[in-house]
Amino acid sequence: MQKLNCWQFKNCGHERGGLMADGKGECPVSACMKLDGTNGGRGGGRACWMISKPATSPCYGQSCHTCDFYRRVNFEEEQRISGRLASIEV
Repeated sequence: MQKLNCWQFKNCGHERGGLMADGKGECPVSACMKLDGTNGGRGGGRACWMISKPATSPCYGQSCHTCDFYRRVNFEEEQRISGRLASIEV
């Protein structure tokens, strides 16, 4: 299963260099390098719920806990961790 970043999953175009970034603004998630690599994402792309977003962001005001992308990342990471634990012999 391919690990998508939020902007790929939502196809919003607000990522750095995206189609909507120039006119409607760049979302800070793609530029958040302190979270680069978290959950296998680029920038903050797989930890977007940890980054405050401006009112111009397409996700502004949306509850992360009801977001399909948030749920997908949580599911994928639970599967990855449980698979790793299952492979460890006790």
